[in-house]
Amino acid sequence: MPRTLVSTWYGVYLVDAGDVVRSTEYPRDLESLRARLRMRRSGNLTPEEETISRESAASEPLVTRDRRFAIVPGVTFHGSVGGKAPAAPAALRSRWRELLLDEAEESLRAAWDPSIHVEEAVRAMGDLDSTLNLLGERLTSWVSRDAPVVDEPDEGSVRSLARRLVDPAGSPEGVLPGADAELAHARRELAGLYLATLTARTEVEEAVTGALPKRAPNLSALLGPLLAAKMLAQAGGLARMARMPASTIQVLGAERAFFEHLRGRAPPPRHGLLFLHADLHSAPRKARGKLARALAGKVSIAARLDLQGSPIRPELADAFRARRDAIRAMGKSKSGVRNRSGSRLPLDGAPLDG
Repeated sequence: MPRTLVSTWYGVYLVDAGDVVRSTEYPRDLESLRARLRMRRSGNLTPEEETISRESAASEPLVTRDRRFAIVPGVTFHGSVGGKAPAAPAALRSRWRELLLDEAEESLRAAWDPSIHVEEAVRAMGDLDSTLNLLGERLTSWVSRDAPVVDEPDEGSVRSLARRLVDPAGSPEGVLPGADAELAHARRELAGLYLATLTARTEVEEAVTGALPKRAPNLSALLGPLLAAKMLAQAGGLARMARMPASTIQVLGAERAFFEHLRGRAPPPRHGLLFLHADLHSAPRKARGKLARALAGKVSIAARLDLQGSPIRPELADAFRARRDAIRAMGKSKSGVRNRSGSRLPLDGAPLDG
């Protein structure tokens, strides 16, 4: 039976029928152990593993449960092979614990993505929008009890109404006929809360607009800061978006429609959040799918460039605009000319018979 190659965090051993016939232990200092642990985690062989595996496999075949040795000629991977290394020295166990804690902290720092702040800001904007809608509806409903005419409850009219309530001088909304002064004060406080929420929402949007081009310049140039921020939040960060294929990016934000399609209840979605792009929602319905597919491909490239810290590449936006113009021209050429009955006229030069 071939000998077994066993690798541990403290050394590498060659085992034959349960006996260690050759071994190379790692240096005992913490820095050396940390360096070899990182080599093993990255899938590379340590210098000690490289030496003992190549020298031993040159004279006889070896088996191992460690896939990293598959690159060494003469070493065969086998998942159920036996072989056990000696236990770690007691003096090293405390260092092993310290080493694992340090590596865990380092992994957490490396995994942290600064774009998480953009995600939280986008979610905060959504929460503030919901809050503004609730407060605005309550204000207009309350004022309608004593005002004969109330504006439509859009953002501008609710904002102006809230301002009149906060500063009621010369405004009939500031007075509650037949009610206590405490209620009038409470309504002014509610209007003040609406204005404060609106101010916070505006500041968050301005912060996202100003911060995202520094973090993701190519995405911001291609989609605009706000849409790029929403796409990042939906994708779960810049690192995750950079790993997504263009087909996934195309339907980000349309997850519900996609799962309805999987259940056979709806056609497949052609776009998600990308519909908010000006070139998509202003395009003809039949061209939106092609435009979304073209834009998603450029977004995928832009995300990878931003993850690598690349500066703005204007050719991405230029390439999308060229593709957009080609899709529009194709749509116009296929539309043809219709006669009064609604059927298409024959193409130029085509025979008229039949």
